[in-house]
Amino acid sequence: MNITPPAATMRLASMEKRLGARLLNRSTRKISLTPEGEIYLQHAIRLVAELQELDELILDSRRAPRGILRVNAPLGFGRTILAPLVSEFTAEYPEVEIQLEVTDRPIDLIETGFDLAIRFGELPDNRINARRIMSNRRFMCAAPAYLEKHGVPKTLADLAKHRCIVHRQNDDAYGVWRFLVNGQTEFVKVHSALSSNDGDIVQGWALDGQGIVIRSEWDVTKYLESGRLRRVLPAFKLPSADLYAYYPSKQNQAARVRIFIDFLVKKLAA
Repeated sequence: MNITPPAATMRLASMEKRLGARLLNRSTRKISLTPEGEIYLQHAIRLVAELQELDELILDSRRAPRGILRVNAPLGFGRTILAPLVSEFTAEYPEVEIQLEVTDRPIDLIETGFDLAIRFGELPDNRINARRIMSNRRFMCAAPAYLEKHGVPKTLADLAKHRCIVHRQNDDAYGVWRFLVNGQTEFVKVHSALSSNDGDIVQGWALDGQGIVIRSEWDVTKYLESGRLRRVLPAFKLPSADLYAYYPSKQNQAARVRIFIDFLVKKLAA
């Protein structure tokens, strides 16, 4: 700290006098923290880290972001939506090198070394932080041809009599659909006529009239508007699949990560 030991002793004495509490236990052989000193130290570490983060924020705002940015995203969304946005971003910030990997399998951000992951729905990992990029509801849908042939279900129990198309993902129980009914979660076991771990495949089967599927608003809005798909049991709400950016830590977050997330929020909101 570029100060002498006597100066450090004087500063410590001044702090203790101002607080009216002893922060350190001193003896000729060792120094140890008092309970008050432990509390003071814990909060001081956090405050100093926040001050350092503020300094970096101001410095970063005055210089262009640079360096490597490793991003992970789902296959379909990464290919059709995120890739063009990455192209726009690098045109605006040419000193950022983006490495985009697309996969539908769950990843561990900390172990794999990614700076952030773009995912629909919340991930069950409390070691990472998240920022919602956009809201995204989920709907049950089917092609008009299927509903004309097999009838329209009137209740959740009717789903057991229908052909359902299951999107296998993460660790979801196979063939079990969740609904929010009067503030409670209700589980319905459906008969899986077809299933796949690829969202585009199950959506294609639904468009072909093969059965009832659950898809996000983002995926099916254009088909609902054109009439190629119709909502099924719209009164029953499904858990949402909001789009999130996940990142390991807020502390010491590089400017390129923060600016890229801000860029996605702006572009997708538009």
